[in-house]
Amino acid sequence: MSEVLIVAEHSAGMLNTSTARAVSCALGLGSAQVDILVLAEQAAPVAAHAATLAGVRRVLTVERPENREPLAVVYAPQIAAVAAGYSHVFGPSTTFGRDLMPHVAALLGVSQLSDVMAVEGPYRFRRPIYAGNAVVTVEAPAGRVVVATVRTASFPPAGGGGAAVVESLDLRVELPTHTRFVSRPPASSGRPDLQSAARVVAGGRALGSAENFRMVYGLADALGAAVGASRAAVDSGYVPNDLQVGQTGKIIAPELYVAIGISGAIQHLTGIRDARTIVAINKDAEAPIFEVADLGLVGDLFQIVPELERLIRSGSGA
Repeated sequence: MSEVLIVAEHSAGMLNTSTARAVSCALGLGSAQVDILVLAEQAAPVAAHAATLAGVRRVLTVERPENREPLAVVYAPQIAAVAAGYSHVFGPSTTFGRDLMPHVAALLGVSQLSDVMAVEGPYRFRRPIYAGNAVVTVEAPAGRVVVATVRTASFPPAGGGGAAVVESLDLRVELPTHTRFVSRPPASSGRPDLQSAARVVAGGRALGSAENFRMVYGLADALGAAVGASRAAVDSGYVPNDLQVGQTGKIIAPELYVAIGISGAIQHLTGIRDARTIVAINKDAEAPIFEVADLGLVGDLFQIVPELERLIRSGSGA
């Protein structure tokens, strides 16, 4: 039987849905016992939510002042200490998990398996390569702990209704002091989180400027959607890089993805291929984005987007 430890991702006392998706991956191992580890200064709110996830046996908490911010070098030694006795240690393949899990793997003396998208057995998994254009099956050595990041776009969130036991751990682990938290810019947009949003509106370089990119924000607000961007838009300085979608950005799987002025480079398509419905707006009828789009509008985005926003707001009674 597999014993799986999942590292919880959370912020402002809220459990990120990436954790619930990692639980679904763990349950795919078969007869697995799944525990969630919550590292925080005050873990109770996050632990209470994690305990409701279906299939979770225990929620383990470690409360320390040093855990106030999710610093990989601080979290990793604690996770490695808790990992003793577990066959698998999973984290989400998000910015949080990609930063943290290699540290954990190094401390445990194993190689990390990245972007697990399917489970074929306790030590056998599938993951994408070549910007998602190929999928390989990999097998980890049996008898050694498997440290992996879970491609959250490939798994549904675990359901609710669980009643896991919450246990507090008192770890005597010396933490490094060479890294310290300085500051974090406040997220004050009021929009849904990009990686967990059901709807996403994204813009590309064709918008031409940061000022024109405001159209994307307007349409996103009308739809109640998160905002994303192509790498070209980020590199051009229209938006910050935390909005980047694609191979070197965020991998997402929303119910609706609206691509405005995005040509559809293969690196970008890697980040959206699991979206349920893709809508593309582009003046170039030959743009690659139309090959994957469920709906396409060929025309001037500067005319189409404002009209779409007007119609949506009018139809909602706004």
